[in-house]
Amino acid sequence: MFPLNLPNALTLVRILLVPVLVVALTVETPGGSTIAAVVFALAAVTDGLDGYIARQRHSVTTFGKVMDPVADKLMIAAALVALVSLDRLQPWVAMVIIAREFAVSGLRIAAGQQGVVIPASSLGKAKTIVQVAAVLALIAADYHTAWVQALVYVMVAITVASGADYFLNFRRRLDELARSRERVRGSPASPP
Repeated sequence: MFPLNLPNALTLVRILLVPVLVVALTVETPGGSTIAAVVFALAAVTDGLDGYIARQRHSVTTFGKVMDPVADKLMIAAALVALVSLDRLQPWVAMVIIAREFAVSGLRIAAGQQGVVIPASSLGKAKTIVQVAAVLALIAADYHTAWVQALVYVMVAITVASGADYFLNFRRRLDELARSRERVRGSPASPP
């Protein structure tokens, strides 16, 4: 069982908000887009808060390390799929972003099995901010306006760039690990 501290509770709240977001977006109700925008904004705030609180209170848990990124990906993917179903977003945009999220998650798993840790990069953090801004704009604003469409293309560009950055960092870290292992094998044994 995982410890139910405040950061983990915020992560769980974010996961529970996913179906609320989808229903608010896809079921025709008065003010549905406004409700969806508020839910999405609340989820984005919990994303920033849970990690900050966990670090400040020294309450980082394995559950939080695993489920925080899962919650983020669920929220973004659910919003993108719902926006595609509403014809507010082109399907290829959602596919590029969701594919990148799965690819980087798979990469992190593979890296972990090789003993390589790939921390979140500044480009990855910028990607998250741009994704949140673009999705919020697609929910709350007129999605046909030029600035919203420009934000969507920025989101795609930074998503692809940050994905490439993770793969290049993984390759670099594997090379460093291989060189380090070679140095250990090549060093003379210490005298008894």
